[in-house]
Amino acid sequence: MSGVTAPSLSIGIEEEYQTVDPETRDLRSHIHAEILQKGKTLLAERVKPEMHQSVVEIGTGVCRNIQEAKEEIRDIRSQMVGLTRANGLRLAAGGTHPFAHWASQDIYPDERYHTIVEDMKMVARANLIFGLHVHIGVEDRETAIQLMNAARYFLPHILALSTNSPFWLGMETGLHSYRCKVFDKFPRTNIPDLFTSWSEFADFVDLLIRTNCIDNAKKIWWDIRPHPHFPTLEFRICDMPMRLEETIAIAALCQAVIGKLYQLHKQNLTFRHYSRALLMENKWRAARYGLDGKLIDFGKQEEVPTRRLIGEILEFVSDVVDELGSRQEISYIERILEEGTGADRQLKVFHETGDLKRVVDYMITETERGLAAGAAQ
Repeated sequence: MSGVTAPSLSIGIEEEYQTVDPETRDLRSHIHAEILQKGKTLLAERVKPEMHQSVVEIGTGVCRNIQEAKEEIRDIRSQMVGLTRANGLRLAAGGTHPFAHWASQDIYPDERYHTIVEDMKMVARANLIFGLHVHIGVEDRETAIQLMNAARYFLPHILALSTNSPFWLGMETGLHSYRCKVFDKFPRTNIPDLFTSWSEFADFVDLLIRTNCIDNAKKIWWDIRPHPHFPTLEFRICDMPMRLEETIAIAALCQAVIGKLYQLHKQNLTFRHYSRALLMENKWRAARYGLDGKLIDFGKQEEVPTRRLIGEILEFVSDVVDELGSRQEISYIERILEEGTGADRQLKVFHETGDLKRVVDYMITETERGLAAGAAQ
């Protein structure tokens, strides 16, 4: 380990929002000049289009700690809520929209998205989903691969905490994260295989490029990946949470997991590696049941309630949480365990009212929750 610089464990957060018509509660394509251009004026490069025009993606800069990330996300959300309201729209956060149909959504006029649609046809057109991506700074690429290998185990647990997409095309799907099942129609998704070294990963990417599977590494959409342009490990498994506090707690957990795994790594220790096939069993359970199911503890070779396993993860990372200064932010996970995820709360509203429009109203309210007082004016 000599000569290897310790990772910065910096944080970057990307959120994907829905732009909603306040009358119909359906998704509505935002007007490019009004939303994106004004957003860029207010927030520079922190606002970007996505493939569907009813999606707005935002991203923080490189944040040194979770407090910086929270303040930046709070500011961006506040600005975007105000901007959408000023243009007759509302901002909602969720992994899917409860009843919008992908076929009626406009594609953003950009060559990149045109190429993706041309390449994948209906699979791309139907990919009307919204995610949370968390970047954790790991500057040494060899270290990044080793930490990615170990972090794969925790992905289903993190997904269970973020589940927020129980509806699709007006139907109750029975899953807490239907977004996962929409996205895994794309190639090069889900949990990655094990890579023994950075050079093995680089050779894999090079082979895909040389054989015209991809033209660049950004088209590898795994649930965790070394970002091709930034010196980060990028967690991509999460549904878009409704509440600001949920985003921050999940980001803090991602950071703490990588921090703990690096602590082991520098002592020539590691978390036990399991096959992708086994990890995918847990991902299915997390997507299906959220926090209310059981995941497999592969060490014990038995099912364990998901909430209990998440409690064990919080204990596992506890010593690095204080070093990172994120105990207050990560403690919100206890509230998620108590109150349920966004999926649980969406389902509760629907079962009480029988009205998916009321679910959308709830999502809008939760998205604006805890923001600056003037954001929703």
